Amino acid sequence: MRQFLKLFAALAFVSFLSGCFGDSKADILKKAEGADTTAQLESALGKPDEVDKLGPLEQWTYEASDGKVVFAIVGGKVTLEATADKDKN
Repeated sequence: MRQFLKLFAALAFVSFLSGCFGDSKADILKKAEGADTTAQLESALGKPDEVDKLGPLEQWTYEASDGKVVFAIVGGKVTLEATADKDKN
């Protein structure tokens, strides 16, 4: 029984750590592959962490463990993706 509790505690700790760090830029880009519309992108990644709008142009930003991923959207269509490293302050 004691070994089971130790194993359970170790698995719970590893699960907790993996949730703390979140997805990497590469993970986000992989999940978003083939998403051509805002509906598909939101279905693949969830709601963005930040949305900026300028006329028909939207910029959806997703925070990653190693920076951020930005998608440019025009008229509901995903047109461009870019990544940025974390600020090193």
